[in-house]
Amino acid sequence: MSKYQFDLIVIGAGPGGYVAAIRASQLGLKTAVIEKDNPGGVCLNWGCIPSKSLISQAQKYSYLDDLKKMGVEFNTDNFVYANVQKKSRIAATKLSKGVEFLLKKNEIELIKGTGKITGANEVTVNGETLYSAKNILVATGSRPRIIKGFEFDEEDILSSTGALSLETLPKSILILGAGAIGVEFAYILNSFGVEVHLVEMMNQILPLEDEETAAVVAKSFKRKKIRMYTSTLAERYEKTGDGYRVFLKEGETDSEIIVDKILVAVGRTPNSENLGLEEFAIKTERGFIEVGDYYQTSVPSIFAIGDVINSPLLAHVASKEGEIAIEFMAGHSPEKVIDPMTIPGATYCEPQVASFGLTEKKAAEKGIKFGKYVFPYRGAGKSVAIDESEGLVKILFNPETKEILGAHIAGKDATELIHEILLAKKAELLPEDIATTIHAHPTLSEAVMEATRGIEGWAIHV
Repeated sequence: MSKYQFDLIVIGAGPGGYVAAIRASQLGLKTAVIEKDNPGGVCLNWGCIPSKSLISQAQKYSYLDDLKKMGVEFNTDNFVYANVQKKSRIAATKLSKGVEFLLKKNEIELIKGTGKITGANEVTVNGETLYSAKNILVATGSRPRIIKGFEFDEEDILSSTGALSLETLPKSILILGAGAIGVEFAYILNSFGVEVHLVEMMNQILPLEDEETAAVVAKSFKRKKIRMYTSTLAERYEKTGDGYRVFLKEGETDSEIIVDKILVAVGRTPNSENLGLEEFAIKTERGFIEVGDYYQTSVPSIFAIGDVINSPLLAHVASKEGEIAIEFMAGHSPEKVIDPMTIPGATYCEPQVASFGLTEKKAAEKGIKFGKYVFPYRGAGKSVAIDESEGLVKILFNPETKEILGAHIAGKDATELIHEILLAKKAELLPEDIATTIHAHPTLSEAVMEATRGIEGWAIHV
Protein backbone atom coordinates (compact mmCIF):
# COMPACT_ATOMS: atom_id res chain seq x y z
CA MET A 1 0.00 0.00 0.00
CA SER A 2 1.35 3.41 -0.95
CA LYS A 3 2.43 5.75 1.83
CA TYR A 4 0.89 8.63 -0.16
CA GLN A 5 -2.76 9.54 -0.58
CA PHE A 6 -2.27 9.94 -4.34
CA ASP A 7 0.17 8.93 -7.02
CA LEU A 8 -0.17 12.41 -8.50
CA ILE A 9 -1.46 15.82 -7.45
CA VAL A 10 -1.92 18.38 -10.22
CA ILE A 11 -2.08 22.05 -9.26
CA GLY A 12 -4.24 23.75 -11.89
CA ALA A 13 -7.05 22.41 -14.09
CA GLY A 14 -6.29 24.21 -17.33
CA PRO A 15 -5.57 22.48 -20.65
CA GLY A 16 -2.22 21.33 -19.29
CA GLY A 17 -3.41 20.20 -15.89
CA TYR A 18 -6.69 18.48 -16.69
CA VAL A 19 -5.28 16.68 -19.74
CA ALA A 20 -2.33 15.48 -17.65
CA ALA A 21 -4.69 14.29 -14.92
CA ILE A 22 -6.84 12.31 -17.36
CA ARG A 23 -3.77 10.76 -18.97
CA ALA A 24 -2.50 9.82 -15.50
CA SER A 25 -5.79 8.13 -14.68
CA GLN A 26 -5.69 6.23 -17.98
CA LEU A 27 -2.27 4.91 -16.98
CA GLY A 28 -3.49 3.74 -13.59
CA LEU A 29 -2.28 6.60 -11.38
CA LYS A 30 -4.53 7.70 -8.51
CA THR A 31 -4.86 11.41 -9.21
CA ALA A 32 -6.18 14.62 -7.67
CA VAL A 33 -6.48 18.08 -9.22
CA ILE A 34 -6.45 21.27 -7.19
CA GLU A 35 -8.21 24.24 -8.81
CA LYS A 36 -9.28 27.54 -7.26
CA ASP A 37 -11.57 28.55 -10.15
CA ASN A 38 -13.68 26.71 -12.71
CA PRO A 39 -12.07 23.71 -14.42
CA GLY A 40 -10.62 24.45 -17.84
CA GLY A 41 -8.26 27.24 -16.89
CA VAL A 42 -7.89 30.59 -18.59
CA CYS A 43 -7.99 29.03 -22.05
CA LEU A 44 -11.43 27.54 -21.66
CA ASN A 45 -12.98 30.12 -19.33
CA TRP A 46 -11.35 33.43 -20.32
CA GLY A 47 -9.33 32.80 -23.47
CA CYS A 48 -9.43 30.36 -26.36
CA ILE A 49 -13.06 29.26 -26.12
CA PRO A 50 -15.01 32.47 -25.40
CA SER A 51 -12.86 34.44 -27.86
CA LYS A 52 -13.56 31.90 -30.62
CA SER A 53 -17.26 32.18 -29.83
CA LEU A 54 -17.01 35.95 -30.30
CA ILE A 55 -15.06 35.47 -33.54
CA SER A 56 -17.71 33.10 -34.87
CA GLN A 57 -20.47 35.56 -34.09
CA ALA A 58 -18.46 38.45 -35.56
CA GLN A 59 -18.11 36.42 -38.75
CA LYS A 60 -21.86 35.83 -38.92
CA TYR A 61 -22.54 39.52 -38.33
CA SER A 62 -20.18 40.46 -41.16
CA TYR A 63 -22.17 38.23 -43.51
CA LEU A 64 -25.02 40.76 -43.36
CA ASP A 65 -23.25 42.74 -46.08
CA ASP A 66 -23.26 39.66 -48.31
CA LEU A 67 -26.96 39.11 -47.68
CA LYS A 68 -27.71 42.72 -48.56
CA LYS A 69 -26.14 42.08 -51.95
CA MET A 70 -28.79 39.39 -52.42
CA GLY A 71 -31.51 41.93 -51.77
CA VAL A 72 -32.16 40.93 -48.16
CA GLU A 73 -32.90 43.97 -45.98
CA PHE A 74 -31.99 44.12 -42.29
CA ASN A 75 -32.64 46.50 -39.45
CA THR A 76 -29.80 46.24 -36.94
CA ASP A 77 -31.09 49.01 -34.66
CA ASN A 78 -32.05 46.40 -32.06
CA PHE A 79 -28.66 44.68 -32.08
CA VAL A 80 -27.51 44.00 -28.50
CA TYR A 81 -23.86 43.09 -28.02
CA ALA A 82 -24.64 41.76 -24.53
CA ASN A 83 -26.34 38.81 -26.23
CA VAL A 84 -23.12 38.07 -28.14
CA GLN A 85 -21.08 38.20 -24.94
CA LYS A 86 -23.65 36.04 -23.14
CA LYS A 87 -23.37 33.35 -25.80
CA SER A 88 -19.59 33.25 -25.35
CA ARG A 89 -20.07 32.77 -21.60
CA ILE A 90 -22.54 29.94 -22.21
CA ALA A 91 -19.95 28.18 -24.39
CA ALA A 92 -17.27 28.58 -21.72
CA THR A 93 -19.56 27.36 -18.93
CA LYS A 94 -20.72 24.37 -20.95
CA LEU A 95 -17.16 23.25 -21.66
CA SER A 96 -16.01 23.90 -18.09
CA LYS A 97 -18.75 21.57 -16.87
CA GLY A 98 -17.61 19.14 -19.54
CA VAL A 99 -14.09 19.12 -18.08
CA GLU A 100 -15.53 18.57 -14.61
CA PHE A 101 -17.49 15.61 -16.00
CA LEU A 102 -14.35 14.16 -17.61
CA LEU A 103 -12.45 14.40 -14.33
CA LYS A 104 -15.27 12.62 -12.52
CA LYS A 105 -15.58 10.00 -15.27
CA ASN A 106 -11.87 9.22 -14.90
CA GLU A 107 -12.17 8.99 -11.10
CA ILE A 108 -10.00 12.05 -10.52
CA GLU A 109 -10.63 13.92 -7.28
CA LEU A 110 -11.26 17.63 -7.86
CA ILE A 111 -10.21 19.68 -4.86
CA LYS A 112 -11.43 23.28 -4.85
CA GLY A 113 -8.95 25.78 -3.44
CA THR A 114 -5.45 27.23 -3.72
CA GLY A 115 -2.58 24.78 -3.53
CA LYS A 116 0.90 25.43 -2.14
CA ILE A 117 3.78 22.96 -2.16
CA THR A 118 4.81 22.38 1.47
CA GLY A 119 6.97 19.32 0.97
CA ALA A 120 8.59 17.35 -1.83
CA ASN A 121 5.49 15.14 -1.72
CA GLU A 122 3.00 17.46 -0.04
CA VAL A 123 0.53 20.12 -1.09
CA THR A 124 -1.48 22.21 1.35
CA VAL A 125 -4.80 23.63 0.16
CA ASN A 126 -6.05 26.99 1.44
CA GLY A 127 -3.35 26.87 4.11
CA GLU A 128 -5.27 24.20 6.00
CA THR A 129 -5.63 20.75 4.46
CA LEU A 130 -2.56 18.72 3.58
CA TYR A 131 -2.49 16.16 0.78
CA SER A 132 0.38 13.84 -0.12
CA ALA A 133 1.44 12.37 -3.47
CA LYS A 134 4.33 10.51 -5.01
CA ASN A 135 4.58 13.25 -7.65
CA ILE A 136 3.34 16.83 -7.97
CA LEU A 137 2.65 18.58 -11.27
CA VAL A 138 2.49 22.38 -11.37
CA ALA A 139 0.18 23.63 -14.15
CA THR A 140 -0.86 27.02 -12.84
CA GLY A 141 -0.79 28.85 -16.19
CA SER A 142 -0.39 32.56 -16.72
CA ARG A 143 -2.16 35.91 -16.58
CA PRO A 144 -2.17 39.04 -18.78
CA ARG A 145 1.09 40.94 -18.61
CA ILE A 146 0.91 44.40 -17.05
CA ILE A 147 2.70 47.31 -18.76
CA LYS A 148 3.82 50.17 -16.53
CA GLY A 149 1.62 53.17 -17.12
CA PHE A 150 -1.15 51.02 -18.63
CA GLU A 151 -2.26 49.08 -15.54
CA PHE A 152 -5.65 47.39 -15.85
CA ASP A 153 -8.78 48.73 -14.20
CA GLU A 154 -10.95 46.39 -16.34
CA GLU A 155 -13.36 49.25 -16.94
CA ASP A 156 -11.53 51.38 -19.49
CA ILE A 157 -7.99 49.97 -19.45
CA LEU A 158 -8.66 46.35 -20.30
CA SER A 159 -6.83 43.06 -20.26
CA SER A 160 -8.05 40.27 -22.54
CA THR A 161 -10.24 39.15 -19.63
CA GLY A 162 -11.80 42.60 -19.42
CA ALA A 163 -12.38 42.64 -23.16
CA LEU A 164 -14.17 39.28 -22.96
CA SER A 165 -16.34 40.68 -20.17
CA LEU A 166 -17.61 43.69 -22.16
CA GLU A 167 -21.39 43.75 -22.44
CA THR A 168 -21.54 47.05 -24.33
CA LEU A 169 -19.20 48.12 -27.09
CA PRO A 170 -17.15 51.31 -27.07
CA LYS A 171 -17.25 53.55 -30.11
CA SER A 172 -13.46 53.36 -30.36
CA ILE A 173 -10.58 51.40 -28.85
CA LEU A 174 -6.80 51.32 -29.00
CA ILE A 175 -5.32 47.83 -28.85
CA LEU A 176 -1.77 47.74 -27.58
CA GLY A 177 -0.02 44.71 -29.08
CA ALA A 178 -0.68 43.10 -32.48
CA GLY A 179 0.14 39.51 -31.67
CA ALA A 180 -2.51 36.81 -31.95
CA ILE A 181 -4.64 38.14 -29.07
CA GLY A 182 -4.56 41.75 -30.22
CA VAL A 183 -5.29 40.86 -33.83
CA GLU A 184 -8.20 38.60 -32.90
CA PHE A 185 -9.82 41.31 -30.78
CA ALA A 186 -9.21 43.85 -33.56
CA TYR A 187 -11.17 41.59 -35.91
CA ILE A 188 -14.00 41.00 -33.42
CA LEU A 189 -14.51 44.63 -32.44
CA ASN A 190 -14.16 45.98 -35.97
CA SER A 191 -16.75 43.48 -37.21
CA PHE A 192 -19.27 44.90 -34.75
CA GLY A 193 -18.58 48.49 -35.81
CA VAL A 194 -15.98 49.66 -33.29
CA GLU A 195 -13.30 52.05 -34.56
CA VAL A 196 -10.09 50.08 -33.93
CA HIS A 197 -6.52 51.38 -33.62
CA LEU A 198 -3.95 48.56 -33.50
CA VAL A 199 -0.50 49.53 -32.18
CA GLU A 200 2.57 47.29 -32.47
CA MET A 201 6.17 48.12 -31.54
CA MET A 202 7.58 45.64 -34.09
CA ASN A 203 7.65 46.34 -37.82
CA GLN A 204 4.60 44.20 -38.71
CA ILE A 205 1.40 42.98 -37.14
CA LEU A 206 1.68 39.34 -36.05
CA PRO A 207 5.44 39.88 -35.57
CA LEU A 208 6.19 36.19 -34.92
CA GLU A 209 4.58 35.11 -38.18
CA ASP A 210 5.96 34.92 -41.70
CA GLU A 211 6.08 38.35 -43.35
CA GLU A 212 3.97 37.35 -46.35
CA THR A 213 1.17 35.78 -44.33
CA ALA A 214 1.09 38.73 -41.92
CA ALA A 215 0.82 41.02 -44.95
CA VAL A 216 -2.33 39.17 -46.07
CA VAL A 217 -3.99 40.01 -42.76
CA ALA A 218 -2.71 43.60 -42.83
CA LYS A 219 -4.17 44.11 -46.31
CA SER A 220 -7.52 42.72 -45.19
CA PHE A 221 -7.50 44.84 -42.03
CA LYS A 222 -6.72 47.95 -44.04
CA ARG A 223 -9.72 47.24 -46.25
CA LYS A 224 -11.84 46.84 -43.12
CA LYS A 225 -10.56 50.27 -41.98
CA ILE A 226 -8.68 48.94 -38.96
CA ARG A 227 -5.96 51.51 -38.37
CA MET A 228 -2.56 49.90 -37.84
CA TYR A 229 0.54 51.53 -36.38
CA THR A 230 3.69 49.42 -36.61
CA SER A 231 7.18 50.24 -35.28
CA THR A 232 5.22 52.41 -32.85
CA LEU A 233 5.28 52.80 -29.07
CA ALA A 234 2.37 53.89 -26.89
CA GLU A 235 4.19 56.06 -24.38
CA ARG A 236 1.39 57.14 -22.05
CA TYR A 237 -2.22 58.23 -21.90
CA GLU A 238 -4.28 60.86 -20.16
CA LYS A 239 -7.96 61.15 -19.35
CA THR A 240 -9.86 63.55 -21.57
CA GLY A 241 -13.61 64.04 -21.34
CA ASP A 242 -15.24 60.62 -21.71
CA GLY A 243 -12.19 59.02 -23.29
CA TYR A 244 -8.42 58.80 -23.32
CA ARG A 245 -5.72 60.61 -25.27
CA VAL A 246 -2.92 58.15 -26.08
CA PHE A 247 0.51 59.48 -27.02
CA LEU A 248 2.33 57.47 -29.70
CA LYS A 249 5.89 57.59 -30.98
CA GLU A 250 7.04 56.18 -34.32
CA GLY A 251 10.75 56.87 -34.68
CA GLU A 252 11.05 60.61 -34.24
CA THR A 253 7.40 61.26 -35.03
CA ASP A 254 4.90 61.91 -32.23
CA SER A 255 1.14 61.55 -32.62
CA GLU A 256 -2.00 61.33 -30.51
CA ILE A 257 -5.18 59.25 -30.67
CA ILE A 258 -8.35 59.79 -28.65
CA VAL A 259 -10.31 56.61 -27.88
CA ASP A 260 -12.99 55.41 -25.46
CA LYS A 261 -11.07 52.39 -24.17
CA ILE A 262 -7.61 50.81 -24.26
CA LEU A 263 -6.95 47.06 -24.52
CA VAL A 264 -3.48 45.89 -23.48
CA ALA A 265 -2.52 42.61 -25.20
CA VAL A 266 1.26 42.41 -24.94
CA GLY A 267 1.88 38.93 -23.62
CA ARG A 268 1.39 36.98 -20.42
CA THR A 269 3.08 36.49 -17.04
CA PRO A 270 3.54 33.02 -15.45
CA ASN A 271 1.63 32.24 -12.25
CA SER A 272 4.61 30.95 -10.30
CA GLU A 273 4.25 33.04 -7.13
CA ASN A 274 3.03 31.70 -3.80
CA LEU A 275 3.61 28.07 -4.78
CA GLY A 276 6.34 27.47 -2.21
CA LEU A 277 9.00 26.95 -4.89
CA GLU A 278 11.64 29.04 -3.15
CA GLU A 279 11.50 26.80 -0.08
CA PHE A 280 12.81 23.92 -2.20
CA ALA A 281 15.33 25.97 -4.22
CA ILE A 282 13.31 25.40 -7.40
CA LYS A 283 14.68 28.01 -9.75
CA THR A 284 12.70 30.45 -11.83
CA GLU A 285 13.82 32.87 -14.52
CA ARG A 286 11.60 35.87 -15.18
CA GLY A 287 8.92 33.95 -13.31
CA PHE A 288 9.18 30.82 -15.47
CA ILE A 289 9.95 27.60 -13.60
CA GLU A 290 13.14 25.93 -14.84
CA VAL A 291 12.65 22.30 -15.89
CA GLY A 292 14.77 19.58 -17.45
CA ASP A 293 13.99 16.34 -19.21
CA TYR A 294 10.34 15.24 -18.95
CA TYR A 295 9.53 18.61 -17.32
CA GLN A 296 11.10 17.74 -13.96
CA THR A 297 12.24 20.57 -11.72
CA SER A 298 15.38 20.30 -9.55
CA VAL A 299 13.21 18.34 -7.10
CA PRO A 300 12.66 14.95 -8.83
CA SER A 301 9.09 14.52 -7.53
CA ILE A 302 7.96 17.98 -8.70
CA PHE A 303 7.18 18.70 -12.35
CA ALA A 304 5.94 21.81 -14.17
CA ILE A 305 4.26 22.32 -17.57
CA GLY A 306 2.42 24.90 -19.65
CA ASP A 307 2.56 28.67 -19.38
CA VAL A 308 4.41 28.49 -16.07
CA ILE A 309 7.55 27.21 -17.85
CA ASN A 310 9.49 28.91 -20.64
CA SER A 311 7.88 27.21 -23.64
CA PRO A 312 5.38 28.58 -26.19
CA LEU A 313 2.35 29.85 -24.27
CA LEU A 314 -0.17 27.75 -26.15
CA ALA A 315 -2.89 25.47 -24.79
CA HIS A 316 -1.98 22.59 -27.10
CA VAL A 317 1.65 22.81 -26.00
CA ALA A 318 0.63 22.61 -22.35
CA SER A 319 -1.52 19.55 -23.06
CA LYS A 320 1.30 17.74 -24.84
CA GLU A 321 3.82 18.62 -22.14
CA GLY A 322 1.41 17.18 -19.57
CA GLU A 323 1.11 13.94 -21.51
CA ILE A 324 4.90 13.60 -21.77
CA ALA A 325 5.42 14.25 -18.03
CA ILE A 326 2.73 11.76 -17.05
CA GLU A 327 3.95 9.01 -19.36
CA PHE A 328 7.41 9.41 -17.81
CA MET A 329 5.97 9.17 -14.29
CA ALA A 330 4.11 6.02 -15.30
CA GLY A 331 7.33 4.34 -16.44
CA HIS A 332 6.91 4.81 -20.17
CA SER A 333 9.57 6.25 -22.49
CA PRO A 334 8.05 9.32 -24.14
CA GLU A 335 9.96 11.98 -26.04
CA LYS A 336 11.87 14.16 -23.58
CA VAL A 337 10.72 17.50 -24.96
CA ILE A 338 8.56 18.78 -27.79
CA ASP A 339 10.33 19.58 -31.06
CA PRO A 340 9.68 23.32 -31.45
CA MET A 341 9.69 22.89 -35.23
CA THR A 342 6.49 20.81 -34.98
CA ILE A 343 4.41 23.19 -32.86
CA PRO A 344 1.56 24.75 -34.85
CA GLY A 345 0.61 28.36 -34.25
CA ALA A 346 -2.85 29.69 -35.05
CA THR A 347 -4.52 33.09 -35.22
CA TYR A 348 -8.28 33.02 -35.68
CA CYS A 349 -9.09 36.39 -37.23
CA GLU A 350 -10.37 36.46 -40.81
CA PRO A 351 -8.36 35.66 -42.82
CA GLN A 352 -6.85 33.09 -40.46
CA VAL A 353 -3.12 32.51 -40.09
CA ALA A 354 -1.45 29.20 -39.23
CA SER A 355 2.17 28.11 -39.27
CA PHE A 356 4.91 25.85 -37.96
CA GLY A 357 8.67 25.60 -38.31
CA LEU A 358 11.03 28.14 -39.78
CA THR A 359 10.13 31.49 -41.26
CA GLU A 360 12.39 32.98 -43.93
CA LYS A 361 13.75 35.39 -41.34
CA LYS A 362 14.56 32.65 -38.83
CA ALA A 363 16.16 30.47 -41.49
CA ALA A 364 18.37 33.37 -42.59
CA GLU A 365 19.35 34.14 -38.98
CA LYS A 366 20.36 30.50 -38.45
CA GLY A 367 22.25 30.36 -41.75
CA ILE A 368 19.98 27.58 -43.05
CA LYS A 369 19.67 27.30 -46.81
CA PHE A 370 16.09 26.98 -47.99
CA GLY A 371 13.84 27.05 -51.00
CA LYS A 372 10.26 28.24 -50.92
CA TYR A 373 7.08 27.95 -52.92
CA VAL A 374 4.01 30.15 -52.55
CA PHE A 375 0.65 29.11 -53.97
CA PRO A 376 -2.18 31.68 -54.02
CA TYR A 377 -5.56 30.69 -52.60
CA ARG A 378 -7.28 31.90 -55.76
CA GLY A 379 -5.72 28.95 -57.59
CA ALA A 380 -7.98 26.59 -55.62
CA GLY A 381 -11.40 26.63 -57.26
CA LYS A 382 -13.34 26.39 -54.01
CA SER A 383 -11.83 29.64 -52.69
CA VAL A 384 -13.34 31.50 -55.64
CA ALA A 385 -16.66 29.63 -55.39
CA ILE A 386 -17.12 30.63 -51.73
CA ASP A 387 -15.70 34.14 -52.25
CA GLU A 388 -12.70 33.49 -49.98
CA SER A 389 -9.83 33.76 -52.47
CA GLU A 390 -7.68 36.00 -50.26
CA GLY A 391 -4.70 34.05 -48.98
CA LEU A 392 -1.70 31.85 -49.71
CA VAL A 393 0.06 28.61 -48.82
CA LYS A 394 3.80 28.93 -48.40
CA ILE A 395 6.20 26.05 -47.78
CA LEU A 396 9.90 26.30 -46.95
CA PHE A 397 12.08 23.30 -47.79
CA ASN A 398 15.65 22.08 -47.97
CA PRO A 399 16.67 22.66 -51.62
CA GLU A 400 18.76 19.47 -51.71
CA THR A 401 16.70 16.90 -49.78
CA LYS A 402 13.26 18.58 -50.13
CA GLU A 403 12.72 18.15 -46.36
CA ILE A 404 9.93 20.42 -45.15
CA LEU A 405 11.37 23.18 -42.95
CA GLY A 406 8.24 25.18 -42.28
CA ALA A 407 4.81 26.08 -43.58
CA HIS A 408 2.73 29.24 -43.43
CA ILE A 409 -0.89 29.63 -44.47
CA ALA A 410 -3.06 32.74 -44.53
CA GLY A 411 -6.68 32.43 -45.59
CA LYS A 412 -9.99 30.74 -44.94
CA ASP A 413 -9.64 27.74 -42.60
CA ALA A 414 -5.85 28.08 -42.47
CA THR A 415 -5.88 26.76 -38.89
CA GLU A 416 -7.38 23.49 -40.14
CA LEU A 417 -5.29 23.15 -43.32
CA ILE A 418 -1.90 23.47 -41.61
CA HIS A 419 -2.06 19.99 -40.08
CA GLU A 420 -1.71 18.07 -43.33
CA ILE A 421 1.69 19.63 -43.89
CA LEU A 422 2.60 19.29 -40.21
CA LEU A 423 1.78 15.58 -40.24
CA ALA A 424 3.98 15.16 -43.31
CA LYS A 425 6.80 16.95 -41.47
CA LYS A 426 6.46 14.82 -38.33
CA ALA A 427 6.20 11.60 -40.35
CA GLU A 428 9.31 12.63 -42.34
CA LEU A 429 7.36 12.62 -45.58
CA LEU A 430 8.38 14.78 -48.52
CA PRO A 431 6.36 17.32 -50.52
CA GLU A 432 5.91 14.75 -53.31
CA ASP A 433 3.96 12.54 -50.88
CA ILE A 434 1.34 15.27 -50.54
CA ALA A 435 1.62 16.28 -54.20
CA THR A 436 0.74 12.80 -55.42
CA THR A 437 -2.11 12.25 -52.94
CA ILE A 438 -5.54 12.70 -54.51
CA HIS A 439 -7.35 15.62 -52.90
CA ALA A 440 -11.12 16.01 -53.21
CA HIS A 441 -12.29 18.72 -55.59
CA PRO A 442 -13.30 21.36 -54.87
CA THR A 443 -11.60 21.87 -51.51
CA LEU A 444 -9.30 24.46 -50.01
CA SER A 445 -6.87 21.64 -49.24
CA GLU A 446 -6.09 21.57 -52.97
CA ALA A 447 -4.06 24.73 -52.32
CA VAL A 448 -1.81 22.64 -50.06
CA MET A 449 -1.51 19.98 -52.74
CA GLU A 450 -0.66 22.58 -55.38
CA ALA A 451 1.97 24.18 -53.15
CA THR A 452 3.76 20.84 -52.79
CA ARG A 453 3.45 20.23 -56.52
CA GLY A 454 5.03 23.63 -57.02
CA ILE A 455 8.04 22.51 -55.02
CA GLU A 456 8.33 19.56 -57.40
CA GLY A 457 7.98 21.90 -60.38
CA TRP A 458 4.58 20.89 -61.68
CA ALA A 459 1.82 22.98 -60.05
CA ILE A 460 -1.20 22.90 -62.34
CA HIS A 461 -3.49 25.79 -61.36
CA VAL A 462 -1.13 28.73 -61.37
